[in-house]
Amino acid sequence: MRKLVANGAEIPVIGLGTWTLSGRACSELVEHAIEHGYRHVDTAAMYDNEREVGEGIRASGLSREELFLTTKVWWTDLSADDLRRSAARSLERLGTDYVDLLLIHWPNPDIPLAETMEALNRVRDEGLTRHIGVSNFPTRTLAEAVKRSAAPLVANQVEYHPYLNQDKVLAACRQHGMAMVSFAPLYRGGPLLNEPAVKAAAGRHGKTPGQVILRWHLQQEDVAVIPRTSRKERLAENADVFDFALEPEEMEAISALRAAGARICDYEFSPEWDAQS
Repeated sequence: MRKLVANGAEIPVIGLGTWTLSGRACSELVEHAIEHGYRHVDTAAMYDNEREVGEGIRASGLSREELFLTTKVWWTDLSADDLRRSAARSLERLGTDYVDLLLIHWPNPDIPLAETMEALNRVRDEGLTRHIGVSNFPTRTLAEAVKRSAAPLVANQVEYHPYLNQDKVLAACRQHGMAMVSFAPLYRGGPLLNEPAVKAAAGRHGKTPGQVILRWHLQQEDVAVIPRTSRKERLAENADVFDFALEPEEMEAISALRAAGARICDYEFSPEWDAQS
């Protein structure tokens, strides 16, 4: 599995997203993914599945040091005491002494970002996490987070797929030496998989539309992906994207779909997003 190096972190470029996975199905899928070569697993306190993710990791028999494990602190828990408490409880549920990456899940304008970043740095200093970062931070908020953090931030995890232009966020991540980790990279399937540009590339390369979209992500510098699936057979397919490359015109045709400006995750508490290019 290829890795992306960002401010000292070595992040496997394909990880398993676990949002909406639960119960035994979650733990078995995590175990199966690790057995099939995945070395990057993503969860969050809000997903309510950290315990199952931990069970899957232990069942795989993989040495903890070989896995890159990410979890996140929910946006209502960003005061100093709440953040520390959330991180500790995540470790307890996961059954591990540390995570590799702890993220602020969403920014919260009602809690000073300076307080949040100081607390995030503190849990890093205490060894609860090896690296720190953010999620769903637009460029302006990201710049402030970087400024407020004593330790380098290694990633900004954001929604990204061929229906959503994130050029500004990606440029900001590169400026600060960070990775941009794409969640919902396949736009949850549906119409994206049937786009003519995607299907044509799939036919030329003998790959599935999903593989073409993941390859489109990974041919962009400093981008990693965490596709979620509930089907074991999809795991091997999603990881089998390193034996071909999209041509420049194929990349351009798929990138043109970003004019749609379609965002899946947009809530009342969402920040003010960057204007689409």
